[in-house]
Amino acid sequence: MTDLFSPFTLRGVTLRNRIGVAPMCQYCAKPDGLPTDWHLAHLVSRAVGGAGVTIAEATAVTPEGRISPGDLGIWSDGHIASHARLAAAIAAVGSVPGIQIAHAGRKASRLPAWQSGPADPSWTCIAPSAEAFGDFAVPHAMTEAEIGDTIAAFAAAAKRAVQAGYRFIEIHAAHGYLMHQFLSPLSNRRNDGWGGDFDGRTRIVTETAKAVRAAIPDELALAIRVSHTDWVEGGWTTEETVELSRRVKALGIDLVDVSSGGLDPRQKIALVPGYQVPGAAAVRDGAGLPVAAVGLITEPEHAQSILTEGKADLIFLARELLRNPYWPLHAAAKLGRTEALAIPPQYDRAWGALGKVRMDSAIGQPQPAL
Repeated sequence: MTDLFSPFTLRGVTLRNRIGVAPMCQYCAKPDGLPTDWHLAHLVSRAVGGAGVTIAEATAVTPEGRISPGDLGIWSDGHIASHARLAAAIAAVGSVPGIQIAHAGRKASRLPAWQSGPADPSWTCIAPSAEAFGDFAVPHAMTEAEIGDTIAAFAAAAKRAVQAGYRFIEIHAAHGYLMHQFLSPLSNRRNDGWGGDFDGRTRIVTETAKAVRAAIPDELALAIRVSHTDWVEGGWTTEETVELSRRVKALGIDLVDVSSGGLDPRQKIALVPGYQVPGAAAVRDGAGLPVAAVGLITEPEHAQSILTEGKADLIFLARELLRNPYWPLHAAAKLGRTEALAIPPQYDRAWGALGKVRMDSAIGQPQPAL
């Protein structure tokens, strides 16, 4: 039986358990895309909570690729030092530091999620076609040169992420952002080599996967997040996701993080616990590579059952970890696995009462200055 608290290895990277902090935008970066103390507190508190991998939010590979002016960026070498601070702090408390590299495409240039409307000042968005997302601004249809530049930007961002100390890199091809916009026939109306049939629509994703894999060391883990369905008739499908997963596996992708939706405002989603797990199971069975399941997974028993039933290899949590950064520790207590997670000695007075909780004196100790 696959245990929620058993280690998991991707290439030369071993996670201490099967629990991951999914990337969650915080919309509070500095105007130049640099992380702030908020990002440090947000990510490290969840790493201390026991997650095996802690993934920084969608981090733009170009300035115009930001969802909002408050998004993180990694489009220049000037971003490396600040990201190195985040990665080192996550690693210091026992979690693998990860980052999601991204481009928002036609969903860029917006205000933070808790507001509506375009950014002020706004900027011109790019996309595979001049097709707007709902009432958002109509984007500029990318030229072939711009497509090539974007692929190169992902590879360059990945190199910087490695320099910063991240050991798990995820390409964002989900939730209606640029890569997903190319995949779906609802948003990709091109009739050249980057659109049309399945091969054309998936080309930017396969070329980006190939470029990023070549840009990072062989021993580092490379994942891709996909929306396995658009939840709209005539859109991207689970079957296409499975075939894409087969292809990127051959290009060096180690794990598929399976989500859904986000491309079209007409989507109809039946929100129930684990509603995206069938998509993860389809990819795992059909493409033969590890997957992460995410989406309304809140109870430890449910998370464990997904692994036990062979539907996923990792469980990624998002909103639940916003509510409870210490979910992994609570899950270990609930499942009778308190010995599986180490805690900082500073927290022993709280968690030690549970019994058989391992302390790790290295956690929380001062780290060398960057």
